[in-house]
Amino acid sequence: MRSDERRTAAIVAVLLVLLFLELGRYVIASGEPAWLLGPEHAMVNHGTLVAWMVTWLGYIEVLVPLSIIVLIVGWRYPQWRTQAIFSVVMLLLSWRLADLFQHIFARPRRLDWVVRHETSFSYPSSHAAIAFGFYALWGVFLWYSDLPRNVRLAGALGAVALALAICWSRLALGAHYMTDIAGGVLLATALVSAGAALLPIKVLGRPAGRP
Repeated sequence: MRSDERRTAAIVAVLLVLLFLELGRYVIASGEPAWLLGPEHAMVNHGTLVAWMVTWLGYIEVLVPLSIIVLIVGWRYPQWRTQAIFSVVMLLLSWRLADLFQHIFARPRRLDWVVRHETSFSYPSSHAAIAFGFYALWGVFLWYSDLPRNVRLAGALGAVALALAICWSRLALGAHYMTDIAGGVLLATALVSAGAALLPIKVLGRPAGRP
């Protein structure tokens, strides 16, 4: 990775962290913006069965076996090894740091939940962090891979759509506010950018010399 690309990734990471911290400070001090409350309440308990199925993609029961599969693929196919290890590291960091910041900000959960009452703190959403720190990240990997263009396009769009669906599921189940989702996305994207800046090899984008 060129020094200018590493510098850009580092700057992006710092800016995203600052936005993440400022958003957390704002919601703790002022609460959820009033203009978001209507849309948030309107989304609750719509498509609940689908939302419940999708939200499981952010729980440990799915993430552990999925991570094992990804690492096995990376071991079996060396050309995917860097992406496999990087994605699992980002998954773990997104997950654990989201949990850490939930305790730091200590924002209470919504009261209009359905299906499952989650009692952990609310900001940021660990599901949103995992969705973008792992699932959407694989969309980027697939898009810049050597796979046929149609496969790359379908895989990238599918992975990003899955990440967005996970975020939607948290709103449909009344598990998070929209600002929680935004915080999770900011945190995960900052981590990915920081990881790209710190690694000596290029993990995001098309490798140098590849058409």
